[in-house]
Amino acid sequence: MGKPDTKLLSTDILIAGGGMTGVAAAIAAARNGARVIVCQERSVLGGNASSEIRMNISGASTIGKELETERRETGIIEEIMLECAVRNPQRSASMLDLILYEKCRAEPNLTLMLNTAVVGAEVEGSRIRSAYAVRESTEESFTIHSDIFVDCTGDGRLGFEAGADFTTGREAVEEYNESGASLNRDAYRLGSSLLFTSKDMGRPMPFTAPEWARKFTEEDLKFRSHDSWEFGYWWVEFGGTLDTIKDNEQIRDELLAIMLGVWDHIKNSGNHPDSVNWALDWFGFLPGKRESRRFIGLHVLTQNDIQQAIDFDDVIAYGGWSMDTHPPQGIDAKDEKPCNQPFTPYLYGIPLRSMISRNVSNLMFAGRNLSATHIAFSSTRVMATCAVMGEGLGTFAATAVKRRLPLEQARRESDVVKEAQQQLLRQGAFLPGKMLDGNLAKLARISASSEQTHGYCGNVVDGHTRAVHGEKGVRPDLTTGGTHRWMSEPGDGRPWLELEWEEPVSVSRITIVLDTGLHRLLMLCHLDVVQNYMQWGRPQAETLKEFKLIAYDERGETEIAHIRDNYQRMIQLPVTLKNLKKLRLEVIATNGLDHARVVELVCE
Repeated sequence: MGKPDTKLLSTDILIAGGGMTGVAAAIAAARNGARVIVCQERSVLGGNASSEIRMNISGASTIGKELETERRETGIIEEIMLECAVRNPQRSASMLDLILYEKCRAEPNLTLMLNTAVVGAEVEGSRIRSAYAVRESTEESFTIHSDIFVDCTGDGRLGFEAGADFTTGREAVEEYNESGASLNRDAYRLGSSLLFTSKDMGRPMPFTAPEWARKFTEEDLKFRSHDSWEFGYWWVEFGGTLDTIKDNEQIRDELLAIMLGVWDHIKNSGNHPDSVNWALDWFGFLPGKRESRRFIGLHVLTQNDIQQAIDFDDVIAYGGWSMDTHPPQGIDAKDEKPCNQPFTPYLYGIPLRSMISRNVSNLMFAGRNLSATHIAFSSTRVMATCAVMGEGLGTFAATAVKRRLPLEQARRESDVVKEAQQQLLRQGAFLPGKMLDGNLAKLARISASSEQTHGYCGNVVDGHTRAVHGEKGVRPDLTTGGTHRWMSEPGDGRPWLELEWEEPVSVSRITIVLDTGLHRLLMLCHLDVVQNYMQWGRPQAETLKEFKLIAYDERGETEIAHIRDNYQRMIQLPVTLKNLKKLRLEVIATNGLDHARVVELVCE
């Protein structure tokens, strides 16, 4: 395997694929102490969210009533999007590329290998011994040894090369008793799309389509809205009846003909005269792929699992997007609506077992190659959900590495799974039905300068990392509804929150979880109307901008932190506090809201 001059590399965890799933997995694993190598075949990170494709990062939050339930993903994906919202008011796709690149470069345990594709694997028995990667831009090849191998490639290239069991297409209804499944199994799948952006140039802008562009009429597009032109259409879709891996070049060529044909219709059919000043600004040549291989893991996630929001004991991530299926013929299914989107009743858990191969013992995977049926996949495939999966996978993998356990043993030991779950909660992720343990702040008497009826100060130690309410939140028997945060009175000029212990405690880390407006969307989108649902180009108004943290012991008071210009949800402070009697958080300013909010205070 490989050429004689192949470079040999060694790591704890190898992650193939640098989309949103792989980035979140790599950052999580690296932050939790594991050595990580990421091989990304493209020159930029982000996959379908990158500047090469420019799809917005959707997840459990959608426009409409679901926004009221504060479903938006937290953890690493929230950290990234809060950064992008503040640093990227111009909504540049390349700025998101840069932020993802910076996040990876900032981790000392993470080695980032761009333009590097994993193309082979050496397997001994049921274990991968090494992966083979090539980087054509530097004429180099690599043999990479690792304890755990992770496939976040979407297409499942690493797992395929290792001989991992997988499936494609749509299951028959009888296979998993899914009401949304097809009557018979077939090879059809969701197609791929090409997007575009355009601008109003303030003067007439002619467009001449290539001779090979497709022709469309209003009748052809009757179920596909095309009256807004600044950002192209996800329904420019093709390839669901083909092999989205082997036929990808053919699919790209046809998508170009479709996308330019749709634009030609907008510009030249006479049905859209207001488009006269609009011109294409950018369009993709890399298809945004939805579906290809799905691995078969220790558990196959099904429609029934997500509709019932099964309480998996090894829950490691969550989802909440609709079960979003499309006709395989894509735009050629002109007499069908381009999607069917029944919503899931609740946020649902995704188990660790669906991220571990059933026949390759040290292979994990997350993203759109998750072990799931076609119907369940139609909900889990969106990128914010994929990123949450990546963070769960990376955190568990790092826990196994820290314990020096092989993956096949670690996943069987409930204390290892629980340790990973608790660490996920500790670093800002959310798991339905799971609450944080070991918070010394729970032993304290809690008081505040003021509090609202639904935001009393004791909420900051109730173990919940976010608000839980509304008909489409968490399954009611798995949680306690409520805001789960402290909210001071609007007229409180200098809000404060205080913890006081009867017996002094020793604390080595303080974590402050703030409100970042989870009831609204937060994603990089080039569609202007979507911006009405966001606070973009600035911090979220609910978030504390400036505050102090003051510790009291037998020697008196000590200011241990003065945080300024904050816009992130979670602040972790390593401290050395012995005989701590009292801890006080003094709020100086929010980012716009008329009262202070704190979701959680954790002392460890």
